[in-house]
Amino acid sequence: MRPIRIALTKGRLEKDTIGLFEELGFDCSELHNKGRRLILSIKDQNIEVVLAKAADVITYIENGVCDIGVVGKDTIMEYGGSFFEVTDLGFGKCKFAVANKKDVDFYAGYAEKTIATKYPNVARSFFKAKGMDVRIVKIEGSVELAPLLNLADAIVDIVETGSTLKENGLVVIEDVAPISARLIVNTVSMKLYKNEIESLIEKIESAL
Repeated sequence: MRPIRIALTKGRLEKDTIGLFEELGFDCSELHNKGRRLILSIKDQNIEVVLAKAADVITYIENGVCDIGVVGKDTIMEYGGSFFEVTDLGFGKCKFAVANKKDVDFYAGYAEKTIATKYPNVARSFFKAKGMDVRIVKIEGSVELAPLLNLADAIVDIVETGSTLKENGLVVIEDVAPISARLIVNTVSMKLYKNEIESLIEKIESAL
C-alpha cells in the first residue's frame, strides 16, 4: 500500500505536529533534517509528510493528493472546503477578534463601517450575522496600520497575546471565534484507507 500522505502547515503548526508525532514514538529524524525538501518520510509508519502553506494544505486535501492535513481553524473558516474536519489538536491556540483605536466607539452611529483584514470571508460572515453592512478592505501586511492611517474603522485579525495591538494603540472590542490546529481528512481517502486513517486518528487523539 502507498504511504498515507499528510500535509502539514509550515512553521509553528509543523513543529507542534512533529512534537505530537514524536510523543507517539514515530521516527521523525527526516523531518528534523529536511534541508530544502518538501516531501519527507516517517519511515517506521508508512507515512509521507508534505510541507505546505496553510491555504495549500486545504487545496491538497480537497484534490486528494494528500489524505490528511493539519491546518489552523482560521484557514478553514476563511477558505471553507469539502473535507472532514475530525479533530481539534489543541495547539496553535489564538482567536479572531475585532480591534480598533482606543477610546473610539466602533458601534456608534449608522454610517457604513470599513473593516481592514487579511480574512475578508471571516469578517464579512461575522458582521453579516450581526446584521451590519460593512465595506471590506483586504490587507496583506500589517493590518494594524489601517485604523492608524484612517483607512478603516476597525480590523478583524488573529490575536494571540495582543501585544502588537497594544503597542499600536489598538484594543480588542469583540472576539469573533477561537482558533486552534485541526486535523482534516479527504472524503475519498477516508473510505479507501479507512483502517489506516482511523488507526492514526485514534493514536493522535489518545496522545491529546
